[in-house]
Amino acid sequence: MIKYKNLQTRFLKYVKENTRSNPNSTSIPSDPKEIEFIKNLKQELDDLGLENTRIMKSSGYLFAELPANCDIDVVDLGFIAHVDTADFNSENINPQIVENYDGKSKINLDKNGQYVLDPKIFPSLNKYGDQTLITTDGSTLLGADDKAGVSEIITAMEYLIQNPEIKHGKIVVGFGPDEEIGTGADHFEVDQFDADFAYTVDGGPLGDLQYETFNAAEMIVEIKGTNVHPAEAKGIMVNASQLAIDFHSQLPIEKRPEKTAGREGFYFLESAQMNTDKATMNYIIRDHDKNKFEDMKEYAIKLAKKMNEKYDEDKIILKIKDQYYNMAEVIKKDMRVVDLPENAMKDLDIEPNIFPVRGGTDGSKISFLGLPTPNLFAGPENMHGRFEYISLNTMSKAVDVIIKMTQIAPRKGNE
Repeated sequence: MIKYKNLQTRFLKYVKENTRSNPNSTSIPSDPKEIEFIKNLKQELDDLGLENTRIMKSSGYLFAELPANCDIDVVDLGFIAHVDTADFNSENINPQIVENYDGKSKINLDKNGQYVLDPKIFPSLNKYGDQTLITTDGSTLLGADDKAGVSEIITAMEYLIQNPEIKHGKIVVGFGPDEEIGTGADHFEVDQFDADFAYTVDGGPLGDLQYETFNAAEMIVEIKGTNVHPAEAKGIMVNASQLAIDFHSQLPIEKRPEKTAGREGFYFLESAQMNTDKATMNYIIRDHDKNKFEDMKEYAIKLAKKMNEKYDEDKIILKIKDQYYNMAEVIKKDMRVVDLPENAMKDLDIEPNIFPVRGGTDGSKISFLGLPTPNLFAGPENMHGRFEYISLNTMSKAVDVIIKMTQIAPRKGNE
């Protein structure tokens, strides 16, 4: 039996609203659908009784507060989730409810059985025997990343308001846009959020707790060719397509995503457009170790320089832009921010799963803005596609963890 009666209803309502962010937009938020969703959330928070609800102009975030109701001066806690969904079909989401799943059967997502959640392909299903699962209908993503986090945070606040005998310090919540396109936290107002510790509720399965992320950069490789007729090409033609292939083939093969795991970094060729005259390749560069990260960028720069030496002008131009850094650099200065959720999980008989995430979260940027922000589990599996699903039981436990954290928050200072 699920403890929080409004959790499922709230989640199903949220995911049915298309809030996919727009990577081609320069506005904040990037899409009007996000703005409308955030406005509706504000009204919901007002109706629940949270205080100081406001939508921030520079970031598009919705902030709200639940005042302290205890006499002990504990740290002010913040909980953050993003409202946008990833770049997969997000229109007409039709969630399917699978009650009392047996943990071993196939789940047909669509009526024709074209798309199937099969434990042989998705062994994570084996963990969810006797639980209620929420899946897609095979035509869209689900949007549990991160509307699960939104639902869990708001449900936790609702429960605390309805049960004032549970004593807690000040709690601040934030719901923001554009995490999926990597710009959501760029303008996050740390001083206005006003918390001592914060947490993104944006992780995966039960027990996930992450405070170490990749260092990340975007690399655009632009190549200018010299296009002449192939019959007269000798000594004249510079084939931009061939230069692109040559550049990519000289990046370390062992540093491709499909050959790495754990803390091993990679160069990932996301897309390429090329012909004889011009080529453009879009990469991301990732590594947990800051020195190795800098070495990877420098390797690419030196490779381009070496390849350009045979020409009178630079044919290969690199544009490298850092995106975010490993938040462990900030968080390790005060590990109480990690100890708190770890202890809360243990108190609830949840085994913490602490590992370096092979990606980033809004918490990466927010941590470097001065607010340490690890990432907590929210529950989704197979995120960003038609096979996404979530356990309602895991969502309920995420609410439990948030509430427990507010009860055992440490005192202010470094005692």
